[in-house]
Amino acid sequence: MSADRRGQTLHGGDCSGTLLDFSVNVSPLGVPEAVRAALAEAAACADRYPDPLCRELCAAIGAAENVRPEFVLCGNGASDLIYRAALAIRPKRAVVTAPAFSEYEAALALADCAITRYPLRPDNAFRLDADFLNVLTPGTDVVFLCQPNNPTGVTVPQAFLFRVLEHCREIGCRLILDECFLGFLDCPENFTLRGKLTQFPNLLLLRAFTKLYGLAGVRLGYALCSDAALLEQMRRCGSPWSVSGLAQAAGVAALRAGDYVRATRRLIARERPALCAALRGLGLRVIPGEANFLLFQSPAPLFDALLKRGILVRDCGNFHGLDSTWHRVAVRTEAENRRLIAALREALCEKRNVL
Repeated sequence: MSADRRGQTLHGGDCSGTLLDFSVNVSPLGVPEAVRAALAEAAACADRYPDPLCRELCAAIGAAENVRPEFVLCGNGASDLIYRAALAIRPKRAVVTAPAFSEYEAALALADCAITRYPLRPDNAFRLDADFLNVLTPGTDVVFLCQPNNPTGVTVPQAFLFRVLEHCREIGCRLILDECFLGFLDCPENFTLRGKLTQFPNLLLLRAFTKLYGLAGVRLGYALCSDAALLEQMRRCGSPWSVSGLAQAAGVAALRAGDYVRATRRLIARERPALCAALRGLGLRVIPGEANFLLFQSPAPLFDALLKRGILVRDCGNFHGLDSTWHRVAVRTEAENRRLIAALREALCEKRNVL
């Protein structure tokens, strides 16, 4: 990927198969075998239209999440549901954090919404603090938060998230909480607001099969909400066949792959601290994230230097609040992480010699 090509993409993963890709945060274990088998079996029925209501998949998600199936809306990845939510709600004013996933602002802009950015400070490890409540004033229609945040990997304490949710209800605001990376945490239940869905119809949760199950190419996500009217409006804001039959079969199979999820969590729990220590050993500033990726800052941009060495990382220069000295890397296998560290050591030495 050339520098020009890099400048045209907002996300990672835009690369050839010859590169070792640390720019996307999917499970390093690949597609679960059960999902591969389900995709192969479903291919025989690819000449049929998929179920537009995803009935079997919604029932499976409801059972897995311990929510009513009617609380579930499936989509073509979580990004599809972000756009549907913005178009369904048509907010006039929204609050997002910075840095954060860029699609929140892109979707809100499509709905002609005024956006207020709440800056997350590097000197506070990009943590959300109590001052955040002060920007949530009457007239705020929507708040987007990510748990854990992308690109920082930093979590918000569950108790404070609940305070935000209560405050949002008081001012007549919806909280859209992106939990797409929640499954990589050591104890996901300690960070989710899923148990508040029935009590708070203003809460919309976003989940995806993309990351935890390595299904980025399948495109499958879902929203959880107790507001039936909102989910129906979101449904109408997209194609009736946005979730293919293959994706629906993959989702049902993935929800049965408990051993795969546990193996992925064990790998991340083992490799994340090791990778963090190795990055700090190179003199890099590392944010102590809790997801399956790490954000670090180097003395100079390293994207091109690593690309020459066959390594693709996420240049964070297009995140609000960051520049191209900040990089995000996925936590992968021990051998792959060692290759990254070796390439980084070479790239840093090269930079120092130039300077």
